[in-house]
Amino acid sequence: MELISSRPAFYRVKGGQTLSMVAQAFRVPLPLLCKENALCGEVSAGQVLSVPAPRGNAYCVRGGERKALLCGSEEQFERVNGTSALYIGQTVYLS
Repeated sequence: MELISSRPAFYRVKGGQTLSMVAQAFRVPLPLLCKENALCGEVSAGQVLSVPAPRGNAYCVRGGERKALLCGSEEQFERVNGTSALYIGQTVYLS
């Protein structure tokens, strides 16, 4: 679901949107969006989120890929994406 075509610095959540929907729309890794906004739960309509600036090219993980393959090292992957998790279908930044 595409919300807008450019990436703003801030975004106001609309009714019915989930955190996952916002992350997907801006092609931001979900854990990074959570970390940037100090979130540990869902968002609510009207909440204003800081949208992190791109830290590389956004990429959808496919089967068999590893952190080191995507970013050069596990540490770099975790630094760029704000998470140690890696799963199929996840949006991550390549560096």
